[in-house]
Amino acid sequence: MNWPQSDSEHLMVSSEQMQNIEKEMFSIGMPVEALMEKVGIGISTWILDRQGLIENGAIVLVGPGHNGGDGLVVARELYMAGVDISIWCPFPLKKELTQKHFDYAIRIGIQNLEQKPDSNSDSLWIEALFGLGQSRIISDEIVHLLNSKMKSSPDKLISIDVPAGLDSDNGSTVSNTSCKASSTLTLGLFKTGLIQDSAIDFVGDLERVDIGIPDKILADLPETQPLRISFSDLSTFVWPKPSKSKSKYQRGRVLVIAGSEKYRGAASLALNGALASGAGSVSAFLPSSVSSALWCTHPEVLLLGDLNTFQDGSSGFSNVLLEVDLNRFDSILLGPGLGISAEKDCFGTELKDFKGLLILDADAINRLSITSKGWEWLNDRNGPTWITPHLDEFKRLFPFIDCSNPLKAGIEAAKLCSSSVLLKCAHSVISDPEGKIWQIGQVNSSVARTGLGDILAGFVSGMGAIGLTSGKRLDTNLLAASALMHAYAGASCSRGGTASAICTFLGELIKKDSS
Repeated sequence: MNWPQSDSEHLMVSSEQMQNIEKEMFSIGMPVEALMEKVGIGISTWILDRQGLIENGAIVLVGPGHNGGDGLVVARELYMAGVDISIWCPFPLKKELTQKHFDYAIRIGIQNLEQKPDSNSDSLWIEALFGLGQSRIISDEIVHLLNSKMKSSPDKLISIDVPAGLDSDNGSTVSNTSCKASSTLTLGLFKTGLIQDSAIDFVGDLERVDIGIPDKILADLPETQPLRISFSDLSTFVWPKPSKSKSKYQRGRVLVIAGSEKYRGAASLALNGALASGAGSVSAFLPSSVSSALWCTHPEVLLLGDLNTFQDGSSGFSNVLLEVDLNRFDSILLGPGLGISAEKDCFGTELKDFKGLLILDADAINRLSITSKGWEWLNDRNGPTWITPHLDEFKRLFPFIDCSNPLKAGIEAAKLCSSSVLLKCAHSVISDPEGKIWQIGQVNSSVARTGLGDILAGFVSGMGAIGLTSGKRLDTNLLAASALMHAYAGASCSRGGTASAICTFLGELIKKDSS
């Protein structure tokens, strides 16, 4: 199942790809002038729909290229709509079309400011300085001016396509810093750099302005083109549904190996996440301090035995793998709260030969990183594997991968280790060995809370088990949708912000969506 559709709402592209798309549009007859008109009218319509932004007028900061031309069309449309509008051009204009729009703006009466605008004014600033594929170092004077505006009127600075000073591919700053926009209106398709964590403080609210890219041009992009997923996409995902005639042991069997004397809560939260998924059966190996109270905290969970405890308070798990036939389970979650310990030969033949889904989280990843084989062990697995590291755990397992761009890092890791990777960050990245990749496009700080990672690990282990028993091929898009549902629960839960409250809400959401 291809989810979501590879369309303008979801595709993420590099600056080079976007420029090639525009060239292709021009080559089949789209006039450059017409595209600039479409962009400018789309942006001005967005602004006019938000009258509170322009109640005190607006100023367009015009750059030397076509981004400046887009801004001038916006200025013209706002002026014709009766908005008090002026323009400021800090650089000589270089593009002929931009110069024509400037000349027309002056002739119809739009004021051209001779001096830099006052950053303390309450007018809306529309920054159209550079746009796509920036490489020019911005002067400290302009950066200071833009950031002063952001401080004085934090909701009155809009950037067209890409904030001035931001790399549209990686989300890093071209110079020492970048313009901090309250909103960025990106043109045509989402640029990969705008979705990266490094860009969050500069992009503000990200909106896409449609420019009418023909489907035949989008179809030329690779099947592995990254997709931006948002909460609205949950309504189109088809969750796995085992047959109604199936017993509890045919509706997803999960084994959770988690927790330690140091981190007891992680085991409990991971179990909560697995139960929230709706899996038919959840079993566990736990530290004795957790298992002794399991009958009253988690009466639904079948306790298989206790993990042994090392002197540092961490748990060992290699011994318990010999106590049960692992192939009785559809998925095994290993790692939450185990603690870091140099347990020898803990990743042996039992886990390697397990044919179901293995989910490695937290300290399982940390422990794998210090074994002799490290990540290469994952290539020996006989079944599918999902790993769910946060950035530090990822760096321990793949120290040679450049993590400055999580999108690229996730792709590289998944291909190397033949496993699906959920790289947890503000804009979490989900990638599979075939090169497919998803990135969560919405950010909510309420998801960054203690314990929610344990909930997520348990939840995806349950969803993976259900997916395997539903009779369909286990696809990484199930991991992506599960991570998105978890993020949505964290952002939308009204009954509290604790991991436990969010987990309860998550269980209600998935029950409703998969019923």
